[in-house]
Amino acid sequence: MSATIFENVRLIDPASGVDRPGRLLVRDGVIAGIDLPQAEGAPEGAAIVRGDGRMVLCPGLVDMRVTIGEPGFEYRETVASAARAAVAGGITTIAVLPNCLPTIDDPALVRLLRTRGEETGMIGILPYGALTRGCEGSEMAEIGLLNEAGAVAFTDGIRAIADTRLMRQLLTYARAFGAMVVQHPEDPALARGGCATDGELATRLGLAGIPPAAEAILIARDLRLARMTGGRLHFGHVSTAEGLDLIRQAKADGLNVTCDTAPPYFDLNETVIGDFRTYAKLSPPLRAEADRRAVCAALADGTIDAIASDHAPCDADDKRQPFAVAAAGGTGLATLLSVTLAQVHAGNLALSDALGLLTHRPAALLGSGAGTLAAGAAADLCLFDPERAWKVEAGELPGKAQNTPFDGRALEGRVLATWKAGRQVFGLDTP
Repeated sequence: MSATIFENVRLIDPASGVDRPGRLLVRDGVIAGIDLPQAEGAPEGAAIVRGDGRMVLCPGLVDMRVTIGEPGFEYRETVASAARAAVAGGITTIAVLPNCLPTIDDPALVRLLRTRGEETGMIGILPYGALTRGCEGSEMAEIGLLNEAGAVAFTDGIRAIADTRLMRQLLTYARAFGAMVVQHPEDPALARGGCATDGELATRLGLAGIPPAAEAILIARDLRLARMTGGRLHFGHVSTAEGLDLIRQAKADGLNVTCDTAPPYFDLNETVIGDFRTYAKLSPPLRAEADRRAVCAALADGTIDAIASDHAPCDADDKRQPFAVAAAGGTGLATLLSVTLAQVHAGNLALSDALGLLTHRPAALLGSGAGTLAAGAAADLCLFDPERAWKVEAGELPGKAQNTPFDGRALEGRVLATWKAGRQVFGLDTP
């Protein structure tokens, strides 16, 4: 029997409301006890991990929006390289979008990706099933078979469902399985050809703009469809004040709707593309400062249900292009926790609330039992120092892809070690 005792750490488990100094025992990959009294000695032969009193031990993070390159785009990233980046960021479970080649519209691919995650020994992979065949937005995918194979929700990932009639059918059909439909909230016709948020900056730079209203228009349409069908609807990476206001009101009306956002939309604004920085070209594009502040407010008031990395690996050649034609997307696995902690240091979120947005809340949306320190749960753990300073440097991040929009950003809070099922899978050397 293998055992590990964590001592002199701050235990935070948002799922149960635990936030206090304590001890935690792991036996055979499972959490065996929390808040053990000092009088209760460690099991014979147990490994002991001693914190310094300020180090936080929390559940391994659950990232509900990740693109990986495998299968089909291994030159951008593989499952193995994504796993290395994830555990360096304290992430032990990732939900993978279906935009690979072939797309995840076949039950065999759902099972394959789950197996590939297990084979790494570092992360669990929860695959999304495609809503439409090939994620092409024209013909419904085999939602029932994908659900049976283990797809956690259904989406066309980085592509919005433009056809209103089809979206109604998808919400209705998914409801029969209790399945969640995840939408990329951007009207494709309004966004076509654009690469930056429409406004003064885009005009000055000579870039084709995407109106911020493109997000709100699709959200408003889909909320009406959700009301008609009773379907379970989730919006990914919401980034505008108007879109968030619509979701906030829909929740107040009792609609079965949830949403997430990603760190770039509460930590950066559109000015970072001012020198045509393609690493900061994202989808949706970075917004005006007023929208960034609205995202921060929505995190604080509970409108936003989860924070996801929106990890989108690109090869260097994908980004070494004129801004208008460069690929959109940024990496985010290794920086997810640290950038979120900036909201804590700024006083916008309590630490436990911030961790809840990264652990049990996304896990609950996905129907996963991850994201908790409860006795009997898998010992997926993250140990971090909330005050340790570091600087993000593209080219020095773990994993294959380096296209971070946070290049050069100074941060406070860093992951020190990560455990998957009780086995340490990442450790940062500390002085």
